Amino acid sequence: MDVTRFHEDLALVPHHLESLAGALEAGLPGVDLLPAASRVLVLGMGSSAYAAGVVAQAARAQGVAVEVSLASAELLPPPAPDLVVIAVSATGGSAEVLHAVTRYAGTGRLVAVTNKTDSPLAEVADVLVPLTAGVEASGVACRTFRHTVVVLSEVLRTYGFTPTVAPAVSARRAAGANAELLEGAPAWLPQVSSTLLGPHGTFLLAPLERLASAQQGALMMREVPRRPAWASETGDWAHVDLYLARTLDYRVLLFAGSRWDGQALDWLEHRGATFVSVGADLPGAAHVVRYAGDEDPLVAVLSEVLVAELVAARWHEADPDFTWSGR
Repeated sequence: MDVTRFHEDLALVPHHLESLAGALEAGLPGVDLLPAASRVLVLGMGSSAYAAGVVAQAARAQGVAVEVSLASAELLPPPAPDLVVIAVSATGGSAEVLHAVTRYAGTGRLVAVTNKTDSPLAEVADVLVPLTAGVEASGVACRTFRHTVVVLSEVLRTYGFTPTVAPAVSARRAAGANAELLEGAPAWLPQVSSTLLGPHGTFLLAPLERLASAQQGALMMREVPRRPAWASETGDWAHVDLYLARTLDYRVLLFAGSRWDGQALDWLEHRGATFVSVGADLPGAAHVVRYAGDEDPLVAVLSEVLVAELVAARWHEADPDFTWSGR
């Protein structure tokens, strides 16, 4: 891992999303080979599981029988003629994923979604669908996170999922949105990064349908600058985490769009918390970050996390030797 190259990876997000859109329009390899099934199980860890959760939530709302499980789970369903297992790993080498798929290898129903087509996961799978995210020089899963959302959306179309907008179209729109955020960052990033840099860490909120934005954003803040960050679903936050807003210098990155934004804002105001809003002009926000297409949930989940990623990169560049002391 070389996090000094993280910003380099982020700069290539628009290019690779645009390339992915073209690959989808041409026919992504492996999609035409997917086995028929009435049930889908997606296995992954970390960013892969976050991304899969977003797509599965949307697919289940349409009646598709798809579940996401951490590959580290001991209790997984047995192989079955009506079950397809989709193992997602950016590197194709996650130990937990490789262990989990041993029970499904050789059944003809194991699909690998990975960025490394010569990886151990690709070797044991019956079908390989590439993420085509390019080499992430930093070793941090940023582009692969986005590509997992898009590619899984395409894969699940085989099993009955009908995205509101074709994945290729969403990828192309998101390429533009990410480019806009990158270009405009000098105007908002210094203030936003300073506001979110609290002595007690950073708290990220997002609606359930885009929970991955908060999860991935918090992970980037932990992984790159090694600073404490936590993710919550906006509605559930009022039941599990608002208590800390009274006792801590509470700094929030809020990905707008939840029915429960108002409830969260009431509590944040009441407890004197500071928040930055992404995707909507919410009252009381210290700063607001907008971009073209932020009203589209899939474009949002492919783009809004860039705010957290750029903040993480800036923190690391400002203090690369930082070690959290808990004080």
